[in-house]
Amino acid sequence: MRDGNTRLTDPGIGPQLASTSGDARGRGDRALFARLKAGDPYARDALVARFMPLARSLARRYESSGEPMEDLVQVASLALVKAIDRFDTSRGHAFTSFAVPTIVGELKRYFRDRTWAVRPPRELQELIMRVDRVSVKLSQELDRAPTVAELADAAGTDEEHVLEALQARSGRGSLSLHAPQSREADAASLEDSIGCDDDGFERAESRVLLDGLCVGLPARSRDVLRMRFVEDMTQSEIGAELGVSQMQVSRIIRQAIAHLHHVAEHHELLAAAR
Repeated sequence: MRDGNTRLTDPGIGPQLASTSGDARGRGDRALFARLKAGDPYARDALVARFMPLARSLARRYESSGEPMEDLVQVASLALVKAIDRFDTSRGHAFTSFAVPTIVGELKRYFRDRTWAVRPPRELQELIMRVDRVSVKLSQELDRAPTVAELADAAGTDEEHVLEALQARSGRGSLSLHAPQSREADAASLEDSIGCDDDGFERAESRVLLDGLCVGLPARSRDVLRMRFVEDMTQSEIGAELGVSQMQVSRIIRQAIAHLHHVAEHHELLAAAR
């Protein structure tokens, strides 16, 4: 019955109207899928528009993952289109019961295959996403960051696995070696803090050793070795510099190197005897 203000006074009418509205929507969905099966290209657009709120809602479940929301919505939208194309109305199920696992599966596959710089095992990836979800929920409920114990209880796992998930979560992204380490204008980059092999120490040790071995060489022999192996002069250039032939320069070099080998072997024998 209705009163003078046309309000619904029968408490049973509201649920009946909701049920009628749901049935009408279901019939509208089935009609659109029938048109799509018949080849109507506009039916797919209408179905996509009708179920896009569902796709966005599923994408928002993962907004705490750090991935751009636009990318997540795009993945969910493409999954929705796949679900529409693959849905079989003859099974008698509601489209949402088929679309939800399809869209969620595509989102999880996106996180597994596209978003990890260092890819952990699949089980660990799923645990990371579960910990992220319960972390957001607990932060809102507790108005503070949840403890590891609270995360473990909410995620249905132990504290050790939660700590592993939190540590592995950093592998989702990567840092540029050229990125500044602070906001200062002249801040050092990460590359500046990475060590490298310095062969200068080895060269310094070799130079000290050679200086000791060259003590017994004549001055001209030392000059020839310096010009050849330090200044990288050719034998012809050295001969022109000293006023001797190239053959004489070659002989001086061979004799000097032989002398160095002899002295080095003698030092090694003395060292071994000690």
